[in-house]
Amino acid sequence: MTPELKGFILVASLKITAVFTALNIGVMMVIWAERRVSAWKQGRLGPNRVGPAGLLQSVADGVKNFMKEETWPAEANRTLFLLAPVFSFVPAMLLFAVVPFASPLPLDFRFAVPLLGEFAHSGTTPMMIADLPIGFLYILAVGSLGVYGIVLAGWASNSKYSFLGGLRASAQMVSYEVSLGFSIVTILILAGNVTLSEIIRVQQESVWFILALTLGFVLFFISALAETNRLPFDMPESESELVTGYHTEYSSMKFSMFFIAEYTHIIVGSSLIATLFFGGWDIPFTAWDNSDPTLLKTILTHGAFLTKTLFFIYTYIWIRWTLPRFRFDQLMTLGWKVMLPLSLGYVMVVATTVLILDEVGIGLGVTGGLILFGINVVILFLTFGVFDRNRIMSGAANTRARTSWQ
Repeated sequence: MTPELKGFILVASLKITAVFTALNIGVMMVIWAERRVSAWKQGRLGPNRVGPAGLLQSVADGVKNFMKEETWPAEANRTLFLLAPVFSFVPAMLLFAVVPFASPLPLDFRFAVPLLGEFAHSGTTPMMIADLPIGFLYILAVGSLGVYGIVLAGWASNSKYSFLGGLRASAQMVSYEVSLGFSIVTILILAGNVTLSEIIRVQQESVWFILALTLGFVLFFISALAETNRLPFDMPESESELVTGYHTEYSSMKFSMFFIAEYTHIIVGSSLIATLFFGGWDIPFTAWDNSDPTLLKTILTHGAFLTKTLFFIYTYIWIRWTLPRFRFDQLMTLGWKVMLPLSLGYVMVVATTVLILDEVGIGLGVTGGLILFGINVVILFLTFGVFDRNRIMSGAANTRARTSWQ
């Protein structure tokens, strides 16, 4: 084994350890943040006894769950009942492997270790575990595996409440994965590449895709909320109807693994929104971070990426404690009758616009991005201001009024 190969394995091992350690610590902090934010919104204190400002509350909850009794339903399929939390947890952790969280780091070293030999590395290393050429296709493939854990948990428990939660989860996630995929197709049209690092580079050279693909961002964000089973899309759990749904029969750490997977999906979803639509680690209003990589640039770009990700994590929490849950028929209507045709039509509009811009010699760039932004503003106005006609945006009160009038 050459010193360069040993160096590559060492760097990869360090990145894997650092990323997944940070991800697990981040899950604990997001759980703490949700409890604090919800308390703030409702005029309560939230966790404040275990550690300073309650920061160790998640650690205390983890210790408690390890010590709780394991329950095994008598009629459950024990093998699948045990594997279901794993099928939810593992895909959630694997998703972050292809997300770039900072600009490339210049890294040069050569040293020897007794018994192991010489290690060497030169050049830059990407600040992600794996810079896969399949990019967000990997995310779509691995992310879709999470539904198996929820469905298996509902079926293997042999409980009617769990089974209904599993059925709702499968219907919901399949429905909104279609719109999620079509919203990402528009990114592929603009970037011409599925690698996340290349998508960031295109946004640095033109405009962030939140401007060029505003409606695509709206579709992606709504679909991401549905994929993570968060309010107003928490139909697989529905405490008031299904007694927590698919994980009703679970206890101890098996129960906790479903929530760890959910909060991991929140972190990954927020980081993907930041990467696909807000330039990833790109620092706005400066081209300084596009030049030769340095340690300072890696640190500052990681700070920019972290700031964007934390903002969308807060948005997830904000929405949960603000919006009520959909009825299941409303959820399916939104997915199939609104978002699917809207996303299909949007792909056609974006593709046609990009083709015309290429034909007239404008290309994407800043000018092309601003033209696309203007088109998005028109589409948003037509969608929500004209064609919607108070069917979705008006809320439940006007719906009841129209029903009684009719």
